[in-house]
Amino acid sequence: MTTATIPGVGRVPRKYVPVLVTAVLFLVMFAAGGIRYEDFATGQIILNVFIDNAFLLVVAVGMTFVILTGGIDLSVGSVVALSTMVAATLLKHGWSPWLVILIVLLIGAVLGLGMGAIIHYFEIQPFIVTLAGMFLARGLCFTIDTESISIDNSTFVGFAQTRIDLGGEMWVSPSVLIAVAVVLVAAYILHYTRFGRNVYATGGSEQSALLMGLPVGRTKIAVYTISGFCSALGGMLLSFYMLSGYGLHAVGMELDAIAAVVIGGTLLTGGTGFLLGTVLGVLVLGLIQTIISFEGTLSSWWTRIFIGLLLFVFILLQRLFSARSRQ
Repeated sequence: MTTATIPGVGRVPRKYVPVLVTAVLFLVMFAAGGIRYEDFATGQIILNVFIDNAFLLVVAVGMTFVILTGGIDLSVGSVVALSTMVAATLLKHGWSPWLVILIVLLIGAVLGLGMGAIIHYFEIQPFIVTLAGMFLARGLCFTIDTESISIDNSTFVGFAQTRIDLGGEMWVSPSVLIAVAVVLVAAYILHYTRFGRNVYATGGSEQSALLMGLPVGRTKIAVYTISGFCSALGGMLLSFYMLSGYGLHAVGMELDAIAAVVIGGTLLTGGTGFLLGTVLGVLVLGLIQTIISFEGTLSSWWTRIFIGLLLFVFILLQRLFSARSRQ
């Protein structure tokens, strides 16, 4: 196993280096914010990042599965928006909230399954198929309604207003617990099941995986189904957060999810990465937004600028480590 020397840490396996870099970046940003802003360096600030980005974390988990196989899913933001629209419309017509949630999750999984099947059986690039899925889902939003639909269902409102006290004046929303549960389940699947090993093997070398007799086709279809399911679940969490359905919700979320996964150290070419890195990537994105909010004088567009710079840096790091590992 190739290793790298990190000052103050020693020699560590090279595959862990990107995650460590992301963790150090998060700690440095948090410390800098604590020095510059009053009441910044508190536990609730970190919890607020989770609260405000629980839906993005769930979507990024699904994206991690896809990118680990060497694929990409550009449809996730549109599926999130479609999920909010379907949920808001059905609730407006008096449907049971639990049935609505089930239907929305099923729709997301079926969309992901369809895209995965097209990618595998017709051998079309994931970029093209999921781009079509993005336009399809976003278009379906506006066939339902062109305006925002508010959600006043008592179950959804009660869920949105619930606070779970952690002691010491710290709290989280139920959405955070759902997101953490998704991360734990996904981490177990990736690292302790045969399917997880197939995901890594497919991303490492699809041809080699085929020669080993691994079910590459089923694996690729499954990861897009998981991504669709996670996008729908993320849409449900966004519905709880916004209490509305709107066709323009989650515009650009697919790019945020990809950014979180890449900043978290997962290789775009597949085969290498950890869900912990994805969690850290989401935290870094959320902390950038929090710092800009505390600054008060910067436009929200600076968030995009900083994310873009981070992406350049981490993609260059990926290229550097990949080149060294081949030497």
